Amino acid sequence: MRKNNRIPLSPCLRRFRFYFDLLGKTAKDYLFFTDLQENLVMVSPNLANEFDLPGEIMYDFDQYWMPLVHPEERGSYQASIAKVMASKVPCEHNMEYRVKTRKGEYVWISCRGRVGLDRDGNPYMFVGTMSRMAQRNQADEVTGLLNKYQFEHAVKMALAQYRATGEGGAIMVMGLDNFKIVNETYNRMTGDLVLKRVSDIIGNVIPSELTLFKLDGDEFALIYPGAKEQEVAEIFASVQSALSRPQDIEGHQYFCTASCGTVFYPEAGKDYLVLHKHAEAAMDIAKREGKNRNTIFSKEQYNRWVRSISMRDSIWESVENGCVGFSLFFQPQVSAGDQKLIGAEALLRWKNPKGRMVAPMEFIPILEETKLIIPVGKWVAEQAIKTCKKWRRYVPNFRVSVNMSYEQIKDLSFKKFVEECLERYDMPSDSIVLELTESKIVADWTFINKQFDSFRQMGIAVAMDDFGTGYSSLASLKNLSCDIVKIDREFVKKILENEFDRRLVQYVVDLCHSIGIYCCIEGVEEEAEYELLTKECKADAIQGYLFGHPESVADFEEKFLKLEKEA
Repeated sequence: MRKNNRIPLSPCLRRFRFYFDLLGKTAKDYLFFTDLQENLVMVSPNLANEFDLPGEIMYDFDQYWMPLVHPEERGSYQASIAKVMASKVPCEHNMEYRVKTRKGEYVWISCRGRVGLDRDGNPYMFVGTMSRMAQRNQADEVTGLLNKYQFEHAVKMALAQYRATGEGGAIMVMGLDNFKIVNETYNRMTGDLVLKRVSDIIGNVIPSELTLFKLDGDEFALIYPGAKEQEVAEIFASVQSALSRPQDIEGHQYFCTASCGTVFYPEAGKDYLVLHKHAEAAMDIAKREGKNRNTIFSKEQYNRWVRSISMRDSIWESVENGCVGFSLFFQPQVSAGDQKLIGAEALLRWKNPKGRMVAPMEFIPILEETKLIIPVGKWVAEQAIKTCKKWRRYVPNFRVSVNMSYEQIKDLSFKKFVEECLERYDMPSDSIVLELTESKIVADWTFINKQFDSFRQMGIAVAMDDFGTGYSSLASLKNLSCDIVKIDREFVKKILENEFDRRLVQYVVDLCHSIGIYCCIEGVEEEAEYELLTKECKADAIQGYLFGHPESVADFEEKFLKLEKEA
C-alpha cells in the first residue's frame, strides 16, 4: 500500500495527531479526522489497509471513498454528508452502508461522525468512527418477520426466476393508516405491540406459501409469483376483513386499516429499486385517495403522483423564501339581522412558480403532511392581524377568522406568536377568531381544549368549522369548548325543500344559543335561504356567495369597504 507521507499535515491535524494515533492503537474501530478548511483527511491505518485508499493522509477523501460505497447507497451517503456540512449547528452523520474492501467484497459498516464549528459558526472539522458489522440482522426486531434487506434479496430472486422461466408476479407493499396517531396517543411501546399484532393478523390470512416481510416504519410487503389481479384482490380483501375489527392491547383499543400499493413485474419494472419505488408510490396514492384500499400501479397515476411530489418541492421553496407565492383572500361575514359587514374569513391561496393558482384541496394536504402548515400558519396569522388593523379604521369591530389545524394546535409556540403579533400591531384579542379545521380528530379532546382554553383566556374566540360534516357533529360540540359554531353548506342547502333539514338547523342553532354559543351559517347562496335562516332559524351571522365571494385584499377593499384600489 502506498503511503501519502509527502502530504504535509495541516496545523489542525498536526495539533490532534498524537491523540489520533493513541486512539488508533487502542480502538478496533476505523477512525477519521478531516480538516474541512484544507479538505485534508487523516485516517487510521486499519481503514487505509482494509479498503482501497492511497494512504493515511489524503486530500479530498470522497474522491477515493465514493467509488467504494455500494451504488444503491451512494445517494443516501451523499445526502447525509451534504446535510451535515450545510448545518450551522453541530450535526451528526449516522449511517449504515456497504463499502467495497480491497478484496472486492462489499461489507456493511456503521459510520458515525460529527462536525465541529469554529467561533464564526463555520464547519471546521469532521471527526468520527466506522465499525465493521459482522452481518445485517435478517429479522425485524419488533415483529420477528424478515426485514427489508431480505425483502430486497427476495425480489431480486423473483426477478431472476422471471428471467429464467418467464413467470412474472406481483409485489404488494402495505402501510397502516393513521398509525402515527397510535404512537402519539399512547406511546412507542404500545405502537410496537400494535405492529406485532398486525403482523400476526396479516400473516394468518395470506396464503401459507407466501412470506410476509416487515419494511421500515409501519410497512409490510409480500411477493406473489404468478399472481394476477384477481389473486391480489382476494388477498387484500382478506387483509381488509381481518383488520376491520377493533383490537385491544393492554387496555388500549385501536383500529388500524391498511393501504396497499401493488406492482406487477415485469410490466412495472425489471429492477428491485424501480419496483419498490413504484409500489411505494401506488401505496401513497391509495392513502391519498381515502385509505383502506389497494391501488395497482399505472404509469398515468404515477406521473400525477410525481407532479404532486414536484409540488411539494415548490411549496417547500416558497416557504423557505418567506412564503412567496402565498396570499390571503377574504370572504365577508355579515350580521344576520341587518346584513352589516362584521368580519371575514381569511382563506389561503398559492401560486406555483409558473404563476398558476393551485386549488387549496391540492396544496393544503401537502402543507399538513409536511408540517409546513406550522410556519405558513404563522404567516397567515400575522397577515390576517395586519390586514384587520387596517380595516378596523373603516369597520371598528371588524374581526378576521383564521383556520387552524391540529398540527398548529400541537405547536406550543403558536400561541406566543399570535400574542406577539397582536402586541406588535397594537390589536385587541377580539380581532381574531381561530377556526378548528381538522376533521379527523376524534380523540385527545382534553389536550385540544387545554390549548384552546389558553387562547380563550387571552380573549381570542374559538370556532368549530364545517359543523355537520365529517366528525364535526354533536359529538364534537359536546367535547370541544368553543365560542362559535359555523354550520356548513352541506347542512343547510336543502332547507328550502326539506322540512327535516330546516328543523335540524333550527334545533342546532337553538341548542348553541342555549349554551351561549354564537352561530354562523356558511355557504348561503340564495335570498330565500337567508330569509329562512335569519327569521326562523335565528342565525347570528351569515357567510356565503349571496354576500360575497373570497376576494384579494385590494378587491375586498373596493367591493366591501368602498375604498379605491391603490395605484
